[in-house]
Order: sequence, then structure tokens, then C-alpha cells
Amino acid sequence: MNASLGSGPDPTPPTARADAGVPVRQRLAELRGPTRPPHPLDARALAALAANPGCERRTLLDGAGVDKAALAAALGSPAPYGQSQFAFMRGNAFEARVKSDGGTELLRLLGVAEPEAARTPDVSAAGPEGRTARTALALREATTAKAWTLLDHPMLALEVAGTPAYLEPDAVVVHPDGHWTVVEIKSFPMLDGSADPAKVGAAARQAAVYVLALERVAARVPGAEVGHHVLLVCPKDFSNLPTGSVVDVRKQLSVTRRQLTRMRRVEELAAALPEGTSFDPSGGPEELLAAVESVGAAYAPECLAACELALHCRGKARESGAVEALGRSVRGELGGLSTVAEVLDAAQGRAGDPADPTVAALRRAAALRAEALAPRGGG
Repeated sequence: MNASLGSGPDPTPPTARADAGVPVRQRLAELRGPTRPPHPLDARALAALAANPGCERRTLLDGAGVDKAALAAALGSPAPYGQSQFAFMRGNAFEARVKSDGGTELLRLLGVAEPEAARTPDVSAAGPEGRTARTALALREATTAKAWTLLDHPMLALEVAGTPAYLEPDAVVVHPDGHWTVVEIKSFPMLDGSADPAKVGAAARQAAVYVLALERVAARVPGAEVGHHVLLVCPKDFSNLPTGSVVDVRKQLSVTRRQLTRMRRVEELAAALPEGTSFDPSGGPEELLAAVESVGAAYAPECLAACELALHCRGKARESGAVEALGRSVRGELGGLSTVAEVLDAAQGRAGDPADPTVAALRRAAALRAEALAPRGGG
């Protein structure tokens, strides 16, 4: 188990520290393909990892920076989801609308009386490491100045499973009292003051990752405190006018912190792989399949909405008859029965200990089903 995220590395990018071994970085480069740049590990990916920390396959592939969409396509199971170009353009246009005029509209949603007077420091710099350092400096200066400050697309660093993730929230607002608020801007509508609960939940999980990363910076800034209530900004009804809603992410933050600490370190997973393993999508199909299957997966139907390899993993789960394909709740109810064949055998009395509560429940359910389907006598 990793050390607690709350006591982990400082905001200095992990790759810049002396203990970041070069051989590990070289090994990860070999895994994704020597000519392929690392795919960035963002807040959305971290939220998905936190939702399924037992999936070593995703932990390794994300930590190594493998392009899972290209890998899934090479395996013949292309990603089942993705944002359309239209939705992407609409989201960018709405965000630009919210942040126009120095973010005055956004700051008004936070109750700032004179948003025009707010500070808007430039947090741009060369590379993610430079932007991370510049963001930390801007947050410190804003907290010391005790003035409303809006940071547009700051860069935060967080180490997960031994690899760095660079996170870019839509905005962070520093209050005069040293309070820091994460702002999430989404293009889905807020109708009559409420939005799609599933989309709000996904935004809350993503925002919790930003809060977690911000807490690492705040721990080294006197007087700073990261708020556990984030501002979600969405279009009002069917217009392009922004409206805001405060979302409490304490539950998501607690779950994310706990789940991320459960993951094995990437270098441990990489060291356990057979020699010559590579996830380069340009490799042969048989070699790619062997490489992917050499790392354990923890498939669940929820993966279909969060992982590019979900269709591949679902196919393998169904092929092996794994009960995980039926859902986590079903898997949890079946105890030591790991395949559909074992479940059916236990239900029909062909296998299983009758004293096992799971087996007894299955046999009772099978008897009730048989009774319900039995033909009735004619009257």
C-alpha cells in the first residue's frame, strides 16, 4: 500500500525529484513504445481509477502513459465512448463566455461585489513542471495579498501509484480570507436549478481530484485553506447564460483519497511483467493481446463509461464466464463463486456446500423459479 496521499510528495513535480529513478522512466517508455509520447494522466482518468482501484491493468497503462484508445482499436475493440467535436466546441465556447471580461461573470456567481477589481495573474510557463511551480507561486502570492484572485487554468501536480499526474482545473478562486475554491465549468444545462445527477456526480468526482491536489499546495502556504465546496457553472435552462451551484465534494474527496492509496505502485506492476512486454499499438495483434492479458483487470459494467479498454475486458470476462460481468453488486453477493458455471451448478445442486448461505440462497431461488414456471393443471 502506498503512503497516504495527504503525506506524500510536495507540489514540486515528482519527475524533478532525485529519487525518481531513470530506469523506471525508461521502462515505462518501453512499455508504451519508444516513439510514442506519454498520454497525460488527467483528473477524469484519476477519478475513474479511484472508482476502480483494484484494476492493475488500468493503473499500469495510465501510469505508463499508454494511449488506451489506440491500444483498444489495435485489439479490435475500439473505445465505446468519447466526446463529439460539436460538444467539445460547445464546451469551449461556453467556458470562454463564462471567463470573458476577466472572469467577472464567474466571480459574480461567487458573490464578489466588485469582480472588476479581482487579480488575474498569468500562470503560463514552459512545460507542466514550470506551470505547476508558477501556479504554486501565484497561489501563495494571492493568499498573502488577501485579495480576490482568479487563476485561469492553473496546473497542479499529484503523484499517484508512483507516477506524476498534471491536473488542470478550469479555474481556482482565492478569497481574501485565504480560502481557495475550485471552479468546474460544464456545458450540460441546469434546468430550474438542477442538472442531471449522473453528470453532476461525475463533475464532483473530477473536482475532488483537484481539491486533493490543491491541499498539497495549501499545506505549504500559511493561512491557506482549500474549500470542500466547489462551484459548478453550467448554462441556465436552454440559454448560454451561466448559472452556478455549490457542490459539496467531501464524500467524493474521502473516497478518492482512500481509493488512490490502495493502488500498487506502477514500477511494481511493470517489474512483474514478462521480459519484452510492450503495449505499443503498432505491435502485432497477438503480442498486444498477450501483453494486455499479462496484467490483471477488474472489469465491471461501470467501466463502459470510463475506460477505453472496457469492451475488450468485457469480452474476456464473458468468454471466461466471470461473474464480474454481471456487476459489482452481484459479484459481492456470490461469495466464493467466481464463474457463471459455478453459480448454475450450485443452484441446481450439482456442486457446492449446502451449508454455505450463498449456495442455499441460490438453491432456494432456483426452486422458486421452477415453481413459478411449472405448468398449472387445467381446471
